[in-house]
Amino acid sequence: MPRRERNKFVKRGQIIEILIEDYAFGGKGIGRIRSEEGVFVVFVPNTLPGQLVKARVDKSKKKYAECKLIDVLKHSNDEVTIPYQDIPGAPYIQLPIDLQHKYKQESTLSLFKRIGKVENIEDLFDEFIASPNVFHYRNKMEYGFSAIGYDRENKTDVDEFTLGFKRRGVWWMGDNLEKDSGLFDKQVEDNIKNIREYCKKTGLAPWHGPKKEGFFRYFVVRKSYKTNKLLFNLVTTSHDLSKFDLKEFANYLVELFGDRVAGLLHTINDETGDRTIATSGSVKLVYGKDKIVEELLGLNFEISMKSFFQTNPKSAEKLYTKVVDYALENKDAIDNTVVMDLFCGTGTIGQIIASKSNNTKIVGVDIVASAIEDAKKNAERNNIEGLQFYAADVGKFLNEHPQYKNKIRTIILDPARAGIAPKTLKKIINLNADRMVYVSCNPATQARDTEELMKNGYQLKKISLVDQFPHTSHIETVVLFEK
Repeated sequence: MPRRERNKFVKRGQIIEILIEDYAFGGKGIGRIRSEEGVFVVFVPNTLPGQLVKARVDKSKKKYAECKLIDVLKHSNDEVTIPYQDIPGAPYIQLPIDLQHKYKQESTLSLFKRIGKVENIEDLFDEFIASPNVFHYRNKMEYGFSAIGYDRENKTDVDEFTLGFKRRGVWWMGDNLEKDSGLFDKQVEDNIKNIREYCKKTGLAPWHGPKKEGFFRYFVVRKSYKTNKLLFNLVTTSHDLSKFDLKEFANYLVELFGDRVAGLLHTINDETGDRTIATSGSVKLVYGKDKIVEELLGLNFEISMKSFFQTNPKSAEKLYTKVVDYALENKDAIDNTVVMDLFCGTGTIGQIIASKSNNTKIVGVDIVASAIEDAKKNAERNNIEGLQFYAADVGKFLNEHPQYKNKIRTIILDPARAGIAPKTLKKIINLNADRMVYVSCNPATQARDTEELMKNGYQLKKISLVDQFPHTSHIETVVLFEK
């Protein structure tokens, strides 16, 4: 067998310092190593042109390497000082929002040109929709406990009781959150250090990643923008549970947050895997209620700790409005027809369309049974009729219901990050709908599907970008396809 040719520039596991020169889709910064042998490209996610960074080589190929960011050694001249604590979940928070939008728009449209083969994508671009809240936009945050912390001054790990976020690129090391990160709720985040101290004083141990032992694991908070209420979930192991007073902890949260506390749940997670809610764990309500209510475009949604719900509800309203606008552009293809809402999640889009149209039946399909249960409850709560929800794999559902072929004029698509499986996409195309409104949280897979849709007679009519996650590389796209 011929030996795979290695590059002469970097090796896997090597730590390098590199200047970032360009930006590629998905927040990948591009650095270059130059020598007499040529130019070698290095990709470092969550970085920006102008930054000097320290990174670890993760994959080393013949012509390029992929790295993990360890630290930003020197900031870009475009970055500004902000009053928030830096966290891994907001790598671009120091970059002014208009520049964030510019990078996202240019890199996303170039994907459709390169992967989707849409040469005139700029002509089809409709609008870039900014998040109404640039800061404090999230409605859920997960904070992790750790027995290994990070000393920011000396840049080393340290044995200490930690509550905050995982250090970037180091799965076993926590980094204390001392103040507001600018992403979630200021009052909650300014109090995380007090909650940490309360837990530390109990003498019970935080989770130790490498040893896979400890008591405190996660502290999860959900927030309603409609009511300003907070729902808390403390995740621990069962070991030493008898030594921790959950009722007293609930009282402490009420001391801190008053009537903002909707409820406190306690989850037991004895699994060694790094997940908040264990598959085999138990969840118990300690105080208050186990749900909060959120409003989207005049409709009410009840949210539990496990419910899937848009993380940035104010921006989700903008996203759904754009989807519904595209769908209702041709009212004839909606009124008195059946609209398919595939990968429908909790059925929000279908409900909004049904509430704004005449005698429209919505068929919603999603593989996640709990999401479909929520969809049915939400439709009942909002008194919307004409909705049918099915918990099923989309491909299998279309196989088992051939009666919909040539009967559907509008399809809504909102798949997960992996996009639509090729076999399933063929079945969707075979429905022979006049039009599709395709929502995506991963434009790379959507651009791939665009090429297939165009081969099958669909034209990309327009595309909008919605910024649901400021200060990250994520962007949502809404595309209208018509035959």
